[in-house]
Amino acid sequence: MIKINGNYLKLQASYLFSEIAGRVAAFQKANPEKEMIKLGIGDVTRSLPGACISAFHSAVDEMATDEAFRGYGPEQGYPFLRDKIAEIDFKSRGAEVSSDEIFISDGAKCDTGNFQEIFSTDTKIAIPDPVYPVYLDTNVMAGRTGIFNNGRYENIIYLDSTMENGFLPDLPEQPADLIYLCFPNNPTGVVANKAVLKSWVDYARENRSIILFDAAYEAFITDDNIPHSIYEIEGAREVAVEFRSFSKSAGFTGTRCAFTVVPKDCMAYDTGGNSHSLHALWNRRHSTKFNGVSYPVQRAAEAVYSEEGSRQAKDLVDFYMKNAAIIKEEISNLGYKCAGGDHSPYIWIWGEMDSWDFFDLLLNRAGVVCTPGAGFGACGKGFIRISAFNSLENVKNAMSRIKTTLMK
Repeated sequence: MIKINGNYLKLQASYLFSEIAGRVAAFQKANPEKEMIKLGIGDVTRSLPGACISAFHSAVDEMATDEAFRGYGPEQGYPFLRDKIAEIDFKSRGAEVSSDEIFISDGAKCDTGNFQEIFSTDTKIAIPDPVYPVYLDTNVMAGRTGIFNNGRYENIIYLDSTMENGFLPDLPEQPADLIYLCFPNNPTGVVANKAVLKSWVDYARENRSIILFDAAYEAFITDDNIPHSIYEIEGAREVAVEFRSFSKSAGFTGTRCAFTVVPKDCMAYDTGGNSHSLHALWNRRHSTKFNGVSYPVQRAAEAVYSEEGSRQAKDLVDFYMKNAAIIKEEISNLGYKCAGGDHSPYIWIWGEMDSWDFFDLLLNRAGVVCTPGAGFGACGKGFIRISAFNSLENVKNAMSRIKTTLMK
């Protein structure tokens, strides 16, 4: 008799976005004549930048000849892409990251979920609440939590992000080994300035902690004084791993390309107190379990760093941020408190009712899909998240419907 990993049974019945999809499907089946506007899941809606498409086509053409054909590439990624990332994303901002510290992957979701495999099962985890569900669920699967009780898992340090603290959680009152941070934040949309990030880096250095820093939305930052990378903070190379993605910044959600930075200065410890390089351990894991992102996709990602590609990618981000501004203005005019929308494509809204009730209200009366905040954690109860990822026409239409619904 084969036995399952019992930790999977601790997971809640449905992954958040699967539950949303199920409710939307049921509504559409019951109301086939109603047109839905989806502002829930953070999936882009505009096509890839033209420079990326051209590079994609050229790379595919290379694969059509024996002379230029590429088979297995380096698991860590091709140097042509890693070099561009190191120079443009980091060194240009004063962050010292070398190309061989960058690991190309098929998604930040995968990497943020997989990186925890390096650490022992008794690692003490600190996770913001509300939070992107992958951080928490993968640690549940790994056996680092107790049972789910009163809306939270036992043995997790929850970092409350509330209206009272501006959705910027306080440092843990007890030592934490592994800390998840996400800025610009998903779901709240808030950003952290240098002083805030320095406090976390200092905490990690004092406690020999590791920060897993999700910067998937850094391209949406509109203030030059806000750090795009945790490596802009002195000492961060010793205690932080950073995750980035081309999904939202250049429309690669369906193309799949991202990267993780693991500095060679970053160490963790065995039971004897001996230090070990996280870079070496992640390289071992990456090489064992991953065969690399395809050559055409990496060429397309490289094109993001060309003059034309950079401009086109920025145009995409600007487009979604204009949508975000419209959403935030309309919601604020209705008298609802909200965060985000300034440096993020997400608007985090205090709904003054149960999150799933608010979700159902907008779905059933307005035909608009949002994301219930309760799905991101206990501190998300009473909130909803609205995404700016859609066409301008659909965003305006959705806000008109929401306005009509909420003013009744």
